[in-house]
Amino acid sequence: MLEARWRWRWAFAAALLSLVVVWRAESAIGVNWGSVSFHKLKPSAVVDLLKDNKISKVKLFDADPDSLRALMGSGIQVMVGIPNQMLAALSSSTDASDLWVRQNVSRYMVKNGADIRYIAVGNEPFLTSYSGQFQSYVMPTLLNLQQSLAKVNLASYVKLVVPCNADAYESSLPSQGAFRPELTQIMTQLVSFLNSNGSPFVVNIYPFLSLYGSSDFPQDYAFFEGTSHPVTDGSNVYSNAFDGNFDTLVAALSKLGYGEMPIIIGEVGWPTDGAINANLTAARVFNQGLINHVLSNRGTPLRPGAPPVDVYIFSLHDEGAKSTLPGNFERHWGIFSFDGQAKYPLNLGLGGRGLKNARDVEYLPSRWCVAKPSGDLSDVVNHMKLACSVADCTTLTYGGSCNGIGAKGNISYAFNSYYQLQMQNERSCDFDGLGMVTFLDPSVGECRFLVGVTDTSSRSRSRSRSSTSSSSSSCHQLYRRWIIVGMLISWGVWVFVM
Repeated sequence: MLEARWRWRWAFAAALLSLVVVWRAESAIGVNWGSVSFHKLKPSAVVDLLKDNKISKVKLFDADPDSLRALMGSGIQVMVGIPNQMLAALSSSTDASDLWVRQNVSRYMVKNGADIRYIAVGNEPFLTSYSGQFQSYVMPTLLNLQQSLAKVNLASYVKLVVPCNADAYESSLPSQGAFRPELTQIMTQLVSFLNSNGSPFVVNIYPFLSLYGSSDFPQDYAFFEGTSHPVTDGSNVYSNAFDGNFDTLVAALSKLGYGEMPIIIGEVGWPTDGAINANLTAARVFNQGLINHVLSNRGTPLRPGAPPVDVYIFSLHDEGAKSTLPGNFERHWGIFSFDGQAKYPLNLGLGGRGLKNARDVEYLPSRWCVAKPSGDLSDVVNHMKLACSVADCTTLTYGGSCNGIGAKGNISYAFNSYYQLQMQNERSCDFDGLGMVTFLDPSVGECRFLVGVTDTSSRSRSRSRSSTSSSSSSCHQLYRRWIIVGMLISWGVWVFVM
C-alpha cells in the first residue's frame, strides 16, 4: 500500500509538472555513469561525487541495482537504460515488460527513493554497424513498456526515450537533414510515439569521432573557439560541428512534421588518451566550450534561443574494461579518472568553480610492478601480450600519454597494469622472474602508473579472472537472465524472480 501511495504521488507530481514545463527552459548539464571498469568506486562514493559537484542528472546504461540503491534519496534525476540485447525479450509480451518495470523502476520509486525520469530503450539501436538487428524490437518494446508503466501509475512521470546515434540522419548541409532512407518508416513511428507521450528525442553527438574518422575534417570546426572553415547554409553560418549536427537533426525532424520536438543530448564529450587529438588539453577546451555554449542559451541557427533540453557529458569517469573496437580512446572519455580524481579544470556551470575529487577513496598500498633493471627482456613479448590482453594498456599506443616512455617503460607499464588488476597479488608480478615490486612511483610526466582501489567487486573479479572473457561486465549475465525470462513468458510459463 505504501509503494502504491507513493506511485500515485509521482503521478500527481507529473500531472502538475505537465502544466508548467516549458521545453525552451534553460538547459541542464548531466553526466553518463558507465560501469565497464576493472577498478570500480563504490556506488555510494560515485553518488557522493555527483552531489559534491552539484550534478543533478545522471544517465545509466542499465538498471544496476547497486547504482539505483545508492541514488535513492539523493535527489538526482535518473535515466535508466535497457541494453539492446534485452529488447527482443521485452518486445515479446507485456508480461516481460511488466516484470522489468517492477524489478527496475517501481521498486525504487518509493518514499525517499530514486527519482527515475527516463527509461532509455536500447542504446543507439539503429546504428549502421548493427545492420538492423535491433530495429524491429524498438517499437513493440516501447508500446509494452508504456502499458507497463501505466499499470503502476508512472506513465505520466517516467518518459520512454530511444538514444540514437547521429548516423541516423545525413545531409551535406544542416538544412537538408533527413533520416536515412531505410529508417524513415520507423523514425516516423518513433517520433509520433514520443510526441504523443511528451518524450524528447535523444541523440548522441561526437565531433571527436568526426575528426578521428576523417583526415579532411577541419580540426578547429570540432571545437567552439571559432573556425577558419565555417559552413555556410543559406543565411546561416555554422562555426562548430555540434551546432551543425544538431540542426541536421532539427531539419530531419521537421521533414517528418515534428520540427519543434524537444531534443536531449544523451552523450557528448572528448577523450583524453588513446589517440591523436585525444588529450587533456583538447578535452578541457571542448567540454568547457560545450558547457559555456549550451548554458549561454544562444541555441543554434535553426533553434535560436532554444538549446537542448538536457546535455549529458560522456562520461563521468574512465571505463578501463570497455571494448577498444571503435578505438583505444574508448576507455578514456571520463572527466574524472577511474578513481574519481578530476583530470583537468572544468566548470560545469552548476554553482561550483571547478571539479571536486571523490572523497575517501580506498587505494591499494603504494607499490608498483616494474621490469627488473637487470633482467633479460628479450623474451618478454608473450608476457606483455598476456598482461595487456587482460589489463588496460591503451595509453601505450600511438598518440597515448605513455607512448614515449621507451621499451622498458612499456614493459613496466604492462606489468603494473596486470599487477594492480590482480589486487597486487605477489605472484602476479613474477613474469618468469622478469618483474619486481617497487615502492617508488614509476610515473613519467603525464604517463601515470595507476594504483588500484580496494572495492569488493574488484577483489571478487580479480580472484575469478583467468582470461579476457572473465573481464566482461556483470550486466551480460543480466542480459541472458532477462532473455531467458522473456522466452519463458512468451511460451506461457509463469516465472517469479526475486
